Amino acid sequence: MNLEELSDRYEITQVIYEYCRTLDEMDLPKLTALFTEDCVVDYGPDIKSEGSAALRRDLERMWRWKRTSHHAGGVQIEFVGAELARATSYVLAWHEAPNGSTATMMGQYHDELRRTAQGWRIAHRTQVLTGNDAGFTVGINPFRRISRPTD
Repeated sequence: MNLEELSDRYEITQVIYEYCRTLDEMDLPKLTALFTEDCVVDYGPDIKSEGSAALRRDLERMWRWKRTSHHAGGVQIEFVGAELARATSYVLAWHEAPNGSTATMMGQYHDELRRTAQGWRIAHRTQVLTGNDAGFTVGINPFRRISRPTD
């Protein structure tokens, strides 16, 4: 492995980790800057964000939680050329609702990343839910679109 590939692997891993850190801060401009303008994020059957503007709007659903804590790990990267890479990572996400109840989910990110003038960015993400603690999905779709309360 040469120095350039090591550098690319480090940058891609940091993009994935930064997504989790920034999601917990709900810094949407910084968060969506980790994706390409024409990104597609698949959350499940028939639920997806298409483009960074839609992604930003759809991520506002996280405001329903009082606090969140997302942790990615086990990042595996495959280069498909000098400008395209695929990455798989595991994620553990903890959420606290305003009423104090908590929920934990486990999942995977399957990403296609593109090299841009700003560096590596996520062009396509498929999020796969692989497990959750009792009651998390009963009556709650964690990926449904909701409106942010107006100020």
